[in-house]
Amino acid sequence: MKVLDFPLTKITIWFLIGILFCYYCQPSIYVVLPVFSIGLIIFLLSYFTIKRNKNLNILFGSSTYFISFFVGILTLLLHTNSLQKSNYIHCKKAFETPQFITFTLREKLKSNSYSDRFTAVINTINNQAYSGKIIVNIQKDSLKNPIIGSVIKVKTTLQQNTSNKNPNQFDYSKYLANKQIYAQVYINKAEITINKKLKKDIWYYSGKLHSRIVRNLEKAKFNKEEMNVALALILGQQQEIASDIIQDYQYSGATHILSVSGLHVGFIMIFINFILKPIPNTRKGSLIKLLSILLSLTTFAVISGLSPSVLRSVVMFSFLAIGNHLRRSGSIYHTLLVSMLLILLFEPYFLFDVGFQLSYLALFFIVWLQPVLKKIWTPKNKIQITIWNALTVSFAAQIGTLPLCLYYFHQFPGLFFVTNIIIIPLLSFIMIAGIIVMLIAIYCSPPILLIEIFEKSIYLLNKTIHIVASFEWFVIRDISFNSYYLLTLYLVIISAVIWSKKPTYSKLVFLLITIVSLQASLICTKKEIENGNELIVYNTKKNTLISKRKGKEITVFTKDTFSKNNALNSYLVGNFSKIKSTKRIKNTLFYNGKKIFVIDSSGTYESKIQPDILILTQSPKINLERILEDLHPKIIIADASNSYAIQKIWKTTCLKNNTPFHATNEKGFYKLN
Repeated sequence: MKVLDFPLTKITIWFLIGILFCYYCQPSIYVVLPVFSIGLIIFLLSYFTIKRNKNLNILFGSSTYFISFFVGILTLLLHTNSLQKSNYIHCKKAFETPQFITFTLREKLKSNSYSDRFTAVINTINNQAYSGKIIVNIQKDSLKNPIIGSVIKVKTTLQQNTSNKNPNQFDYSKYLANKQIYAQVYINKAEITINKKLKKDIWYYSGKLHSRIVRNLEKAKFNKEEMNVALALILGQQQEIASDIIQDYQYSGATHILSVSGLHVGFIMIFINFILKPIPNTRKGSLIKLLSILLSLTTFAVISGLSPSVLRSVVMFSFLAIGNHLRRSGSIYHTLLVSMLLILLFEPYFLFDVGFQLSYLALFFIVWLQPVLKKIWTPKNKIQITIWNALTVSFAAQIGTLPLCLYYFHQFPGLFFVTNIIIIPLLSFIMIAGIIVMLIAIYCSPPILLIEIFEKSIYLLNKTIHIVASFEWFVIRDISFNSYYLLTLYLVIISAVIWSKKPTYSKLVFLLITIVSLQASLICTKKEIENGNELIVYNTKKNTLISKRKGKEITVFTKDTFSKNNALNSYLVGNFSKIKSTKRIKNTLFYNGKKIFVIDSSGTYESKIQPDILILTQSPKINLERILEDLHPKIIIADASNSYAIQKIWKTTCLKNNTPFHATNEKGFYKLN
């Protein structure tokens, strides 16, 4: 079955291109709407005249893709909350001085050492109606058992999300912006006023149901550590899982089972179909089965807290169920495309969510590539068939998601296939037992025997994962991988699969071209790296860290004993580089003809230096105004080793003297090319 022959495939591709174009180019809606209207008129004219004149087929097809492209653009524009006038991002005073803000708690997030964290929806700012999502950080023990649906009033200042402060690090600000979250608040007990009246929407009832399940599991003496993993496996709630357990799942290549995905929802569908097996496959019986599956999946989504990953999987498998009901099992590609289109029409920013990308790629490659891998060997007994099927599914999913995993996470778990063979049978039992336990926990405390069986099975799963993860030498870390590699490697994989399905000369030529393009991306990247020269002042607390890069080689300058930290490691991976040498920072550095002078905690300097750049570290006790008069630097750099209070004074002094001031804890790292 040729996927690209489906008209819906081409429509979906142009729709996705439209979303991507809007995301990166940010066109104005006042330009998009007139162009879209013209395209719509052409589409309608060609549609109504195509029956009379077959020569208009090309015009009709082109206008269809044109419309799909602009529907993608409009969908993203209409779902960008920051463009709406009612969004709090336009209330500038809320970011400058404390304002009375009311918001409703929507979802519980993973807590940190200091705060319980939630997403919330803004209701009003100074009694004026506003909208938009924020993150709420409530100081621990300030509020006992915060309830989803609580309406809180507080006088505080909105804090804009800060971008990454060091090069090549994960951009948390961009990640939140893709979720339409542009600010956070930090509050404590003294600032909180809780409205006695709760906002009882679907989020409230979902949170209440989830709380009841947890309460009943705790009554049944469910071990805390295993219970947290159970809540992640069955309901997708990862907030309370210990970091060492998460690390074990990452190193073993089993992270996907901790976040509810197609695997989990697939198990639920299999379980429901098993229960409904006695119902005959008549027209009426089939409809009863379909409605039961859709109702069960919807209930599961509500119980799990309506998280995006759950909603995606539920929508995807709901369409698969509808396709099976209509006896159209051969059009699974259509089903995937329809579910993707529907999800993105309502939430276009999901396209930039890693979970969404990995879910659809994994499922697509399982459907497309697994039959090819399956033909490599034909086992004879049932045990071999089961293991071979599990292996081919695992390899198909891993091949499909490998470039994306390398691009985002820069590591590869070498024992992923061992993990999947071992845990899939155990996970099947855990999912079935877990669904039964969770259903009982909705109404009452589950029986002790059932809890013990479920608890021991999760303990066994965690122990197995830990053993696999302990072979750390199989985990390849710090893999440098850029967007060139991502694109060209996918081209190679896709062309190789197309050729292997039905080898022809033209397909072989296409495969060879993609291999050459991969080699070209390697050469281009190598040239870019070799021509790269830059000096970086990092944003690191309690220490000063400077690096000088020439091609792939990096010289590190530091005050204290050097140990590779996350900031420097991200830079090394992102720039395909390695450390050539490590040196203690001297007061004077030279780079590309520019003189750099460093004043540390000693506060000593010579007035004859006259540097181009002055770096202040370790909170020196100095009179900056006098230093500016003596040294006349073109710019002042203050790294994160300085106290926040002293940096504020320095900033004021620099403004007064019209000298540029760059504080790394405010503006991030400083780069000199």
